[in-house]
Amino acid sequence: MPTDSDFRIASYNIRKALGTDRRRDPERIMAVVSELKADVVILQEVDMRLGARPTVLPPDLIEHHTGLVPVPLGRTAVSLGWHGIAVLARRNIAVTDILRLDLPGLEPRGAVIVDLALPGGGLRVVGTHLGLLRRSRRRQVSRIVETLADLPTCATVLAGDLNEFSTSVGLGRLSRTFCIHTPGRTFHARRPFAALDRFATNDLVHLTQTGVLHDSLTALASDHLPIWGNGVLVPR
Repeated sequence: MPTDSDFRIASYNIRKALGTDRRRDPERIMAVVSELKADVVILQEVDMRLGARPTVLPPDLIEHHTGLVPVPLGRTAVSLGWHGIAVLARRNIAVTDILRLDLPGLEPRGAVIVDLALPGGGLRVVGTHLGLLRRSRRRQVSRIVETLADLPTCATVLAGDLNEFSTSVGLGRLSRTFCIHTPGRTFHARRPFAALDRFATNDLVHLTQTGVLHDSLTALASDHLPIWGNGVLVPR
């Protein structure tokens, strides 16, 4: 039986709602998010990269389609995310703190740290989209880990498109303090061959089950497949 400490989390790189059929279809993305049935969803590439970085997901339709509410992360009035990273949560989940990070590297990259009040306790969610170059990813992981070390201890889940094939080489700095979970191959959505999307948890969170949502809809909606995890908060 589910308890107040149970939660379901998901992560999805939506590629600005551009599907593998080359059609940009925000409603298709929101249908996938709804299908995930998660309490918290971390999205990557929700905003366009140029100008004021407008979001590709109509904010006024998100709750109607998904039952989730965006955490206020936008860097402009028309953006939904920070460096394209957005967090959606159920309305009964309160946001208690938000931290936005610019990450080092050749490309503009970032991370968000959002503290949430779940019915069973606090959960810190870290959303990120790491760079294409391994030397940049290493610096970015170090920045995230160092920032988290300076914050009060809390049950923590990191999620996102980590753009890394290896957990031991490219994500070694993360694996020293976090357990890395690889739900399965997520890229390319039509014929997955690489597990680029992952979760990482500290010892106050236990993921009891993880998976990749791969069906006819997710094979079209983006070039990545979404991942999901069922978790429980571990008492201190």
